[in-house]
Amino acid sequence: MAGSSHGHTPAAWTGVTIAFIGFCVSGAFMVMDQPVGFWAGMVVVLLGGVVGAIMRMMGLGQPKELHKPHRMTGDREPARAEG
Repeated sequence: MAGSSHGHTPAAWTGVTIAFIGFCVSGAFMVMDQPVGFWAGMVVVLLGGVVGAIMRMMGLGQPKELHKPHRMTGDREPARAEG
């Protein structure tokens, strides 16, 4: 996936950053034994996914037609013997 610039867009970075903050909040409240804070952090995680999807629909994500899909091993033509 690294060869196709997968995830190097404002939509991806924003969504992942928001989700990471939500995970940190949830983890902190889990250690403090505060279930309401934990679930609030999980809502922030989901919000990260929603924000990333909205930004992608707004055109800030990677366009689908930018790269051709990578061929899998079974999709390749067999090697020909030279001779």
